[in-house]
Amino acid sequence: MLEATDVRVEFGGRGGRRARAVDGVNLTVAPGEIVALVGESGCGKTTLARTLLGLERPTSGQVSYDGTPLSYTGRRLRAFRRQVQLVLQDPMGSLNPRQTVYEAVAEGPRIHGLPDEEKVVADALSRAGLRPPERFFLRYPHELSGGQRQRVVIAGALALSPKVLIADEPVASLDASVRGEILSLLLRLRDDLGLAALVVTHDLGLAWNIADRVAVMYLGRIVESGPTEDVLTNPQHPYTQALLSVLPESPERIVLTGEPPDPTRIPTGCRFHPRCQLFAATQDAEACRTTPLPTLTATADPQVACHLAPVPTTA
Repeated sequence: MLEATDVRVEFGGRGGRRARAVDGVNLTVAPGEIVALVGESGCGKTTLARTLLGLERPTSGQVSYDGTPLSYTGRRLRAFRRQVQLVLQDPMGSLNPRQTVYEAVAEGPRIHGLPDEEKVVADALSRAGLRPPERFFLRYPHELSGGQRQRVVIAGALALSPKVLIADEPVASLDASVRGEILSLLLRLRDDLGLAALVVTHDLGLAWNIADRVAVMYLGRIVESGPTEDVLTNPQHPYTQALLSVLPESPERIVLTGEPPDPTRIPTGCRFHPRCQLFAATQDAEACRTTPLPTLTATADPQVACHLAPVPTTA
Protein backbone atom coordinates (compact mmCIF):
# COMPACT_ATOMS: atom_id res chain seq x y z
CA MET A 1 0.00 0.00 0.00
CA LEU A 2 2.71 2.49 1.06
CA GLU A 3 6.39 1.86 0.38
CA ALA A 4 9.75 3.58 0.86
CA THR A 5 12.57 2.35 -1.36
CA ASP A 6 16.12 3.35 -0.36
CA VAL A 7 14.82 6.70 0.89
CA ARG A 8 17.39 9.26 1.98
CA VAL A 9 16.65 12.72 3.37
CA GLU A 10 19.44 15.20 4.01
CA PHE A 11 19.42 18.70 5.44
CA GLY A 12 22.08 21.38 5.25
CA GLY A 13 24.11 21.86 8.42
CA ARG A 14 26.76 24.18 9.76
CA GLY A 15 30.05 24.37 7.96
CA GLY A 16 28.59 22.96 4.77
CA ARG A 17 28.06 19.51 6.30
CA ARG A 18 24.90 17.54 5.45
CA ALA A 19 22.76 15.95 8.16
CA ARG A 20 21.55 12.52 7.06
CA ALA A 21 18.21 12.40 8.86
CA VAL A 22 17.04 9.35 6.87
CA ASP A 23 19.85 7.31 5.41
CA GLY A 24 18.68 4.48 3.18
CA VAL A 25 15.35 3.17 4.46
CA ASN A 26 13.26 0.41 2.90
CA LEU A 27 9.84 0.05 4.49
CA THR A 28 6.39 -1.15 3.46
CA VAL A 29 2.94 -0.88 5.02
CA ALA A 30 0.57 -3.51 3.60
CA PRO A 31 -3.23 -3.14 3.37
CA GLY A 32 -4.82 -3.66 6.79
CA GLU A 33 -1.42 -3.84 8.51
CA ILE A 34 -0.22 -1.80 11.49
CA VAL A 35 3.53 -1.17 11.50
CA ALA A 36 5.27 0.41 14.48
CA LEU A 37 8.32 2.56 13.75
CA VAL A 38 10.24 2.78 17.02
CA GLY A 39 13.38 4.48 18.26
CA GLU A 40 14.60 7.23 20.57
CA SER A 41 14.14 10.93 19.88
CA GLY A 42 16.28 12.23 17.03
CA CYS A 43 16.64 8.92 15.21
CA GLY A 44 14.73 10.12 12.12
CA LYS A 45 11.29 8.62 12.74
CA THR A 46 9.31 11.81 12.25
CA THR A 47 11.34 12.86 9.19
CA LEU A 48 10.61 9.48 7.61
CA ALA A 49 6.91 9.84 8.44
CA ARG A 50 6.82 13.33 6.89
CA THR A 51 8.53 11.96 3.79
CA LEU A 52 5.97 9.16 3.48
CA LEU A 53 3.25 11.83 3.68
CA GLY A 54 4.85 13.87 0.90
CA LEU A 55 5.65 16.74 3.27
CA GLU A 56 9.38 16.23 2.65
CA ARG A 57 10.91 15.29 -0.68
CA PRO A 58 13.55 12.58 -0.42
CA THR A 59 17.06 13.56 -1.43
CA SER A 60 17.19 10.21 -3.19
CA GLY A 61 15.10 7.06 -3.27
CA GLN A 62 11.38 6.80 -3.84
CA VAL A 63 8.05 6.76 -2.03
CA SER A 64 5.27 4.77 -3.70
CA TYR A 65 1.56 4.45 -3.00
CA ASP A 66 -0.33 1.43 -4.30
CA GLY A 67 2.60 0.64 -6.61
CA THR A 68 2.79 4.13 -8.16
CA PRO A 69 5.70 6.48 -7.38
CA LEU A 70 4.61 9.57 -5.49
CA SER A 71 4.29 12.66 -7.69
CA TYR A 72 4.94 16.05 -6.13
CA THR A 73 2.79 18.04 -8.54
CA GLY A 74 -0.12 19.85 -6.88
CA ARG A 75 -3.07 17.84 -8.18
CA ARG A 76 -1.53 14.39 -7.75
CA LEU A 77 -0.13 15.20 -4.33
CA ARG A 78 -3.55 16.43 -3.25
CA ALA A 79 -5.14 13.17 -4.43
CA PHE A 80 -2.48 11.19 -2.56
CA ARG A 81 -3.21 13.05 0.67
CA ARG A 82 -6.82 11.94 0.55
CA GLN A 83 -5.53 8.38 0.80
CA VAL A 84 -2.80 8.89 3.42
CA GLN A 85 -3.69 10.98 6.46
CA LEU A 86 -1.73 12.17 9.49
CA VAL A 87 -2.71 11.92 13.17
CA LEU A 88 -0.53 14.20 15.28
CA GLN A 89 0.78 13.71 18.81
CA ASP A 90 -0.66 16.78 20.52
CA PRO A 91 -4.38 17.21 19.82
CA MET A 92 -4.57 20.55 21.65
CA GLY A 93 -1.76 21.89 19.49
CA SER A 94 -3.13 20.51 16.22
CA LEU A 95 -6.70 21.78 16.72
CA ASN A 96 -7.50 25.45 16.18
CA PRO A 97 -8.88 26.73 19.51
CA ARG A 98 -11.18 29.12 17.61
CA GLN A 99 -12.76 26.38 15.51
CA THR A 100 -15.63 24.21 16.64
CA VAL A 101 -15.37 20.44 16.35
CA TYR A 102 -17.57 20.60 13.27
CA GLU A 103 -15.32 23.14 11.56
CA ALA A 104 -12.18 21.15 12.43
CA VAL A 105 -13.51 17.91 10.94
CA ALA A 106 -15.12 19.63 7.95
CA GLU A 107 -11.91 21.36 6.87
CA GLY A 108 -10.56 18.41 4.87
CA PRO A 109 -13.82 17.60 3.06
CA ARG A 110 -14.18 21.28 2.10
CA ILE A 111 -10.67 21.46 0.69
CA HIS A 112 -11.33 18.35 -1.39
CA GLY A 113 -14.85 19.40 -2.38
CA LEU A 114 -16.68 16.40 -0.93
CA PRO A 115 -20.50 16.46 -1.09
CA ASP A 116 -22.88 16.00 1.89
CA GLU A 117 -20.54 17.75 4.29
CA GLU A 118 -22.67 17.40 7.41
CA LYS A 119 -23.16 13.66 6.87
CA VAL A 120 -19.42 13.18 6.25
CA VAL A 121 -18.57 15.00 9.49
CA ALA A 122 -21.18 13.10 11.50
CA ASP A 123 -20.03 9.73 10.14
CA ALA A 124 -16.37 10.53 10.88
CA LEU A 125 -17.13 11.58 14.47
CA SER A 126 -19.22 8.43 14.98
CA ARG A 127 -16.45 6.18 13.66
CA ALA A 128 -14.01 7.95 16.00
CA GLY A 129 -16.26 7.11 18.96
CA LEU A 130 -17.91 10.52 19.54
CA ARG A 131 -21.61 9.67 19.66
CA PRO A 132 -24.09 11.13 19.10
CA PRO A 133 -21.94 13.29 16.80
CA GLU A 134 -24.37 16.24 16.77
CA ARG A 135 -23.68 16.75 20.49
CA PHE A 136 -20.07 17.66 19.64
CA PHE A 137 -20.63 19.86 16.56
CA LEU A 138 -20.56 23.22 18.37
CA ARG A 139 -18.04 22.40 21.07
CA TYR A 140 -14.56 23.93 21.17
CA PRO A 141 -11.33 22.02 21.92
CA HIS A 142 -11.03 23.46 25.44
CA GLU A 143 -14.44 22.00 26.28
CA LEU A 144 -13.26 18.44 25.56
CA SER A 145 -11.14 15.95 27.45
CA GLY A 146 -7.74 14.91 26.09
CA GLY A 147 -9.14 11.65 24.78
CA GLN A 148 -12.05 13.41 23.09
CA ARG A 149 -9.69 15.88 21.42
CA GLN A 150 -7.59 13.03 20.04
CA ARG A 151 -10.76 11.42 18.70
CA VAL A 152 -11.60 14.70 16.94
CA VAL A 153 -8.15 14.66 15.31
CA ILE A 154 -8.73 11.06 14.20
CA ALA A 155 -12.19 12.00 12.91
CA GLY A 156 -10.62 14.77 10.83
CA ALA A 157 -8.41 12.16 9.18
CA LEU A 158 -11.28 9.68 8.71
CA ALA A 159 -13.48 12.32 7.04
CA LEU A 160 -11.52 11.83 3.80
CA SER A 161 -11.90 8.01 3.88
CA PRO A 162 -8.15 7.34 3.73
CA LYS A 163 -6.54 3.95 3.21
CA VAL A 164 -3.51 4.66 5.43
CA LEU A 165 -3.07 6.55 8.70
CA ILE A 166 0.33 7.79 9.84
CA ALA A 167 0.10 8.36 13.58
CA ASP A 168 3.00 10.23 15.22
CA GLU A 169 3.05 9.33 18.94
CA PRO A 170 -0.78 9.17 18.95
CA VAL A 171 -1.18 8.57 22.70
CA ALA A 172 1.98 10.16 24.15
CA SER A 173 0.14 13.18 25.57
CA LEU A 174 -2.78 11.20 27.02
CA ASP A 175 -3.43 9.80 30.48
CA ALA A 176 -2.83 6.09 30.93
CA SER A 177 -6.56 5.47 31.35
CA VAL A 178 -7.28 6.98 27.93
CA ARG A 179 -4.37 5.45 26.02
CA GLY A 180 -6.00 2.04 25.87
CA GLU A 181 -9.22 3.52 24.47
CA ILE A 182 -7.39 5.25 21.60
CA LEU A 183 -5.34 2.13 20.81
CA SER A 184 -8.52 0.05 20.78
CA LEU A 185 -10.06 2.60 18.43
CA LEU A 186 -7.15 2.28 15.99
CA LEU A 187 -7.46 -1.52 16.05
CA ARG A 188 -11.21 -1.29 15.49
CA LEU A 189 -10.72 1.05 12.53
CA ARG A 190 -8.28 -1.43 11.05
CA ASP A 191 -10.77 -4.29 11.46
CA ASP A 192 -13.88 -2.37 10.35
CA LEU A 193 -12.48 -0.20 7.55
CA GLY A 194 -9.39 -2.14 6.48
CA LEU A 195 -7.17 0.83 7.35
CA ALA A 196 -3.43 0.39 7.34
CA ALA A 197 -1.35 2.41 9.78
CA LEU A 198 2.21 3.43 10.48
CA VAL A 199 2.51 4.26 14.18
CA VAL A 200 5.59 6.31 15.08
CA THR A 201 6.55 5.82 18.73
CA HIS A 202 9.36 5.44 21.23
CA ASP A 203 7.12 3.19 23.37
CA LEU A 204 7.75 -0.52 22.76
CA GLY A 205 4.84 -1.38 25.05
CA LEU A 206 2.52 0.44 22.65
CA ALA A 207 4.09 -1.42 19.71
CA TRP A 208 3.47 -4.74 21.45
CA ASN A 209 -0.22 -3.94 21.98
CA ILE A 210 -1.07 -2.63 18.54
CA ALA A 211 1.44 -3.53 15.82
CA ASP A 212 1.65 -6.47 13.45
CA ARG A 213 5.24 -5.62 12.59
CA VAL A 214 7.99 -3.51 14.15
CA ALA A 215 10.82 -1.55 12.52
CA VAL A 216 13.51 -0.26 14.90
CA MET A 217 15.29 2.90 13.72
CA TYR A 218 18.64 4.28 14.83
CA LEU A 219 20.46 7.30 13.41
CA GLY A 220 18.48 7.43 10.18
CA ARG A 221 18.44 3.72 9.37
CA ILE A 222 16.31 0.70 10.27
CA VAL A 223 18.52 -1.71 12.23
CA GLU A 224 16.01 -4.46 13.01
CA SER A 225 12.57 -5.38 11.73
CA GLY A 226 10.12 -8.23 11.68
CA PRO A 227 6.85 -9.49 13.18
CA THR A 228 6.17 -7.87 16.54
CA GLU A 229 6.37 -11.05 18.57
CA ASP A 230 9.70 -12.06 17.01
CA VAL A 231 11.34 -8.66 17.51
CA LEU A 232 10.05 -7.95 21.01
CA THR A 233 10.41 -11.40 22.54
CA ASN A 234 13.74 -12.26 20.92
CA PRO A 235 15.52 -9.00 19.98
CA GLN A 236 18.74 -9.53 18.05
CA HIS A 237 20.13 -6.02 17.76
CA PRO A 238 21.79 -4.62 20.91
CA TYR A 239 19.93 -1.32 20.40
CA THR A 240 16.56 -3.12 20.44
CA GLN A 241 17.68 -5.01 23.54
CA ALA A 242 18.51 -1.72 25.25
CA LEU A 243 15.14 -0.18 24.33
CA LEU A 244 13.32 -3.23 25.70
CA SER A 245 15.33 -3.23 28.92
CA VAL A 246 13.52 -0.11 30.21
CA LEU A 247 10.16 -1.94 30.31
CA PRO A 248 9.09 -2.81 33.88
CA GLU A 249 9.11 -6.57 33.28
CA SER A 250 12.67 -6.57 31.89
CA PRO A 251 15.03 -8.61 34.13
CA GLU A 252 18.06 -6.40 33.37
CA ARG A 253 18.49 -2.69 32.64
CA ILE A 254 20.88 -1.82 29.81
CA VAL A 255 22.13 1.76 30.04
CA LEU A 256 23.50 3.17 26.79
CA THR A 257 26.44 5.51 27.11
CA GLY A 258 26.42 8.96 25.56
CA GLU A 259 23.89 10.60 23.27
CA PRO A 260 22.94 9.61 19.70
CA PRO A 261 25.75 10.76 17.36
CA ASP A 262 25.50 13.90 15.27
CA PRO A 263 23.75 13.00 11.98
CA THR A 264 26.34 15.09 10.16
CA ARG A 265 29.05 12.76 11.50
CA ILE A 266 27.79 9.20 11.05
CA PRO A 267 30.31 6.78 12.62
CA THR A 268 32.22 4.44 10.30
CA GLY A 269 31.34 0.77 10.27
CA CYS A 270 28.26 0.07 12.39
CA ARG A 271 26.69 3.41 13.30
CA PHE A 272 25.71 2.07 16.73
CA HIS A 273 29.12 0.76 17.81
CA PRO A 274 30.18 3.84 19.89
CA ARG A 275 27.26 3.13 22.28
CA CYS A 276 26.96 -0.65 21.87
CA GLN A 277 27.12 -2.83 24.97
CA LEU A 278 28.13 -5.90 22.91
CA PHE A 279 30.93 -4.03 21.18
CA ALA A 280 32.23 -2.76 24.53
CA ALA A 281 32.37 -6.33 25.87
CA THR A 282 34.01 -7.84 22.77
CA GLN A 283 37.79 -7.99 22.35
CA ASP A 284 37.85 -8.62 18.61
CA ALA A 285 35.21 -6.51 16.86
CA GLU A 286 37.15 -4.64 14.22
CA ALA A 287 34.33 -5.12 11.71
CA CYS A 288 32.05 -3.03 13.92
CA ARG A 289 34.45 -0.09 13.57
CA THR A 290 35.29 -0.40 9.89
CA THR A 291 32.84 -2.50 7.87
CA PRO A 292 29.56 -0.83 6.78
CA LEU A 293 26.39 -2.83 7.21
CA PRO A 294 23.90 -3.31 4.34
CA THR A 295 20.54 -1.58 4.49
CA LEU A 296 17.70 -3.91 5.43
CA THR A 297 15.18 -4.81 2.76
CA ALA A 298 11.41 -4.29 2.94
CA THR A 299 10.63 -7.94 3.66
CA ALA A 300 8.24 -8.93 6.45
CA ASP A 301 10.68 -11.62 7.66
CA PRO A 302 12.83 -10.98 10.75
CA GLN A 303 16.13 -9.27 9.89
CA VAL A 304 18.86 -7.38 11.69
CA ALA A 305 21.83 -5.24 10.70
CA CYS A 306 24.52 -6.13 13.24
CA HIS A 307 27.96 -7.75 12.99
CA LEU A 308 27.58 -9.36 16.42
CA ALA A 309 23.98 -10.55 16.20
CA PRO A 310 23.52 -14.33 16.46
CA VAL A 311 21.58 -14.42 13.16
CA PRO A 312 23.00 -13.36 9.77
CA THR A 313 22.34 -9.87 8.51
CA THR A 314 20.19 -9.50 5.42
CA ALA A 315 21.79 -7.85 2.40
